[in-house]
Amino acid sequence: SSTRNSFILTEPQLIAHRTPSGTLPSAGIIFSRAVTMTEFWLISAPGEKTCQQTWDKLMAATTRTNNLSTNHKFSIPDLKVGTLDVLVGLSDELAKLDSFVESVVKKVAQYMADVLEDSRDKVQENLLANGVDLVTYITRFQWDMAKYPIKQSLKNISEIISKQVTQIDNDLKARASAYNNLKGNLQNLERKNAGSLLTRSLADIVKKEDFVLDSEYLITMLVVVPKTNYPDWQKTYETLAEMVVPRSSNLLFEDNDSGLFSVTLFRKAIDDFKHKARENKFTVRDFQYNEEEMKADKEEMTRLSTDKKKQFGPLVRWLKVNFSEAFIAWIHIKALRVFVESVLRYGLPVNFQAMLLQPSKKTMKKLREVLNDLYKHLDSSAAAIIDSAMDIPGLNLSQQEYYPYVYYKIDCNLLDFKV
Repeated sequence: SSTRNSFILTEPQLIAHRTPSGTLPSAGIIFSRAVTMTEFWLISAPGEKTCQQTWDKLMAATTRTNNLSTNHKFSIPDLKVGTLDVLVGLSDELAKLDSFVESVVKKVAQYMADVLEDSRDKVQENLLANGVDLVTYITRFQWDMAKYPIKQSLKNISEIISKQVTQIDNDLKARASAYNNLKGNLQNLERKNAGSLLTRSLADIVKKEDFVLDSEYLITMLVVVPKTNYPDWQKTYETLAEMVVPRSSNLLFEDNDSGLFSVTLFRKAIDDFKHKARENKFTVRDFQYNEEEMKADKEEMTRLSTDKKKQFGPLVRWLKVNFSEAFIAWIHIKALRVFVESVLRYGLPVNFQAMLLQPSKKTMKKLREVLNDLYKHLDSSAAAIIDSAMDIPGLNLSQQEYYPYVYYKIDCNLLDFKV
């Protein structure tokens, strides 16, 4: 079976390095430094006389002279092989499970970015797996025996992962829905308290003393006047209707474009006043001073704001924990796929070396060629596909993704934006 990785970061070491919040202080820095290229190629090749020889050959071909990639052994334990039929069926199931789990990993990462809103630069340092940054986790991968016992069949292990990640997906939907509703309601209220004087709530602008209240005959109205029309307003407001109280207009508030004026008139002149105001490009706001309603609005805003703050911490903690769980599950699926595919391609007894390659953008094409030369003897039909793909433009991509060696891509760039 494949050789175990030789350098492992143990749990006590992790705990010793953690900050009170549970993250590694340098995690974000490690990530950004290590991740000039976030794509890994997880490949396997059959053991020569020993698996160490397979590893040495790869290292000689890709690093000794031409520095095409940074390589790591990828440790897969002795899993139960089962029957050929089961392996063939499992190969397809694992491909679907791989896509599903990757989509959940990305959803949790993206939602973390949405929840952190203005602190998006903090997203990457919260996207950890088992307390370390993703590159470190992948390059030092060790199978989690407690979560995925290797005494179980391959099918059982894949079902454990499927159940676990489906649960994370369902929980994410429920939590995101609750938090988004709360956030949406709060944003609606905040929008009402911002924006133009023509639309915004006036509750936080006006005071009780601005109004004539509890009068059978008089009413105070609020009018939005463009700044350029201030002189017109002062000249004409008293004559817009017959029963306007002289010198009753006061400027209560200004934004960039307009001012909010109060004016007092007799109730029976309301319609006439509104009509004339409109003709003069003055906008009368429908507003009645009601202390109870205004208090209720303010309390609702405070309540929503407090609820959002209360939910924020636990939600971010949940996202961190479950991102880690989903990501770990995803890499275990990659390990399962390498194991199953290697047994199907290279046969029994189990004898292959799994290897993790981290190419740079510039070396990808050359690395592909070197790997093809190294392993083309394993499958002549794959080599033929690769050769013909060079000549035929627009050849089906899925065919191009088939190589003489077992190959799976792991892309750690999980977010839709660059931080």
